[in-house]
Parts: sequence; structure tokens; C-alpha cells
Amino acid sequence: MIIKNATVYGADFEPAVTDIEIENGTIKAIGKTEKDGEDYTGLTVLPGFIDIHIHGTRLADSSSGNTDEIATISKALAEHGITSFCPTTMTLPADTLEKAFNAVADYMGNEEGAYIHGINMEGPYISLAKKGTQAAEHVRAADFDEFSKLNSICPIKLVDIAPETDGAVDFAKKASEICTVSAAHTAATFAQAKCGFENGFTHATHLFNAMTPIQNREPGVPTAVFDSEGVTAELICDGFHNHPAIIRMAFRELGENRVCVISDSMSAADNGDGEYELGGQTVYVKDGKATLADGTIAASTTNVFDEFKNLIRFGIDFKSALKACTANPAKAIDVFDVTGSVEVGKRADLTVIDSDAQLRHVFIKGKQVL
Repeated sequence: MIIKNATVYGADFEPAVTDIEIENGTIKAIGKTEKDGEDYTGLTVLPGFIDIHIHGTRLADSSSGNTDEIATISKALAEHGITSFCPTTMTLPADTLEKAFNAVADYMGNEEGAYIHGINMEGPYISLAKKGTQAAEHVRAADFDEFSKLNSICPIKLVDIAPETDGAVDFAKKASEICTVSAAHTAATFAQAKCGFENGFTHATHLFNAMTPIQNREPGVPTAVFDSEGVTAELICDGFHNHPAIIRMAFRELGENRVCVISDSMSAADNGDGEYELGGQTVYVKDGKATLADGTIAASTTNVFDEFKNLIRFGIDFKSALKACTANPAKAIDVFDVTGSVEVGKRADLTVIDSDAQLRHVFIKGKQVL
């Protein structure tokens, strides 16, 4: 297939009107050609969006242990311009996690929509003080044997752990040889977080949420992230989890290469207000905002494409917003060699929008799914 006369954001993430030739699921060539193709005049081709932290959508949950629910998530994401993702588990009993990992492994490689890179294991090695909507009764100390067993069932691309907890640093040193280790649900001081970032941690989960805040004499985890060169950080950009001014501050501090936009969405996404379950707890969604009964903010009901449009509305420049939804998450989980940018030799994962930033087409590994 050949896409002609499109505005393409290529390897440098700058726009150029050109053609793209797709063959066997990959990008074969980028550049003007005399070959016939489909005219994309007026349309813009972006790299396929990537969600490395998603619990669910459309009543489906990554932790369900049900392959059909993983399929639902895959297909729903494709309809929103997300071409690949990491199903994200919760703080759960060991046997429940095994079932969840088996379900993802069974579906991986057979995706009908967005494809799976591997699992984001959020918890159970977190801080009780910052558990958020994670179930307290299943929080436990870092266990490399459990982690290794789960990784043997389905590859783990991210493991989320509180760096100040017992055994966390030793765990991170070993786990970082296998996947990305992220500071998450943490009551760490600035010094404890910095220690983590010097010993295997290279990422931070949903920055500002479920972590110590920035204070003038105790800078907290976010400042440790800002102060640690190369550490990447997730941002939920629904305008609820983080105020737009905080989002702008994060982009100023981290620049265009260190922010990873995530949805952190749950089964309520794309399904309206009501009562839902997340990690064994009841979540109440009103006006699209998910909370526990006590008001604790839960996961989101958004998606990465809608967050991208939010970023533009919040005043983030197009290039930074785009990289935060594509290249940066790809690099964070070490898959940038195959996806995350529009380049020759990479998978033809493409999100196509019109001049009003409305989604028009989606290609996943060269197959048009929208």
C-alpha cells in the first residue's frame, strides 16, 4: 500500500508532505514516488499511539484472567488511535495475578486491534501509605521469585514498586536486567527516591499521583524525578488527575523526551457513569471522574488520543505532545526499535488525523483497522 501526499511526522517529528510505502506490515519507504496510491491530501500521519499503563475499558479489565476481556481492550484501543499497549495488573493475590498473566499470554500474538508489548505489573510491591485504590490486604514486600515466575508466563515490560520499601533497591537492581523498573505508590523521601534512581529505577508511575508531593524543604518524589537525568515519567492528562498548570510544569522540567502520556484507564472508560470494580474495590464514576467511596481518586476513564488533544488545548507544543504519546513510551519500555516513530524499517503503526485533529484512520502493523 502507498499513502500519497500526506503531512507526515517522520523521524525528526517535524511535518513534511510526502508519501509512505507499506509492505509486509512495515514501512518500506518514505518519500515522493510516481507509484499509484491512496491520496491523503489534507490528512496528517502520526506514529501509532502507545499506552503503557492501562487497566481496562468497556467493562473489560486487564486483571480479569479472561482472554475475551483482553481482546475487548485491544479492539477498543485501536478505535482510539492507540496501536499498542501494556495491559496493567493491580495489587492482587498471587494466584489471581497468575491467571491474569496467563490470559494476556494467551491473547498476545493474536490481537485483532492494538497489540501487546508485555505486561505492566503495578504492585503488589508498594507502600501502604500511598496505596490509592490498590487493595491493602494484598500489598507485600518485593519478591523477585514471584516476579520471575510471572515473567516466565508473560513478559513484563514494566514493574512498579515503592523504592523505600524493604528489599526494593536490591529487587530493582535485578529486575532492571529484565524490564523497566518504576517508582510507584510511594511514600519515599527525595533522598530515598534519588537512591532508587541511582540503583535500577528509571521511570516514575503516574507522576504526582500516589507519591510524596513537592514541598520546599522536602522536595518529594516528583522533584527527584526532575533532578535525575534520563528518568522518564508517566502523566495522566485528563485534566482531573493533574491540573493543566502542573502538566505544563512537568513538560517544562522534563522536556520533550521524558514525558510518557498514559491513560491509567479502568473498565469504566467508554462506558459512562456508574459503579465499577477495580482491583476488588468498588469505584464510583460521576461526570467521568472515578473515585472510591471515601473520595480517593481512582483510575481514569480517558484514552491517550483524547489526552493528546487535551495537551494541545493545555498549551503543550505539538511536537512535545506527540512524542509523549509515541516515541517516549516506546523508549521507556525498550521497543523504539520497532515502533514509536514513522521510519523506514519500523512497523507501520500509524494514527491518521484531519485538520481538526479528528481521528480518520488507524494502521496496525500495516493493516488498516479504521
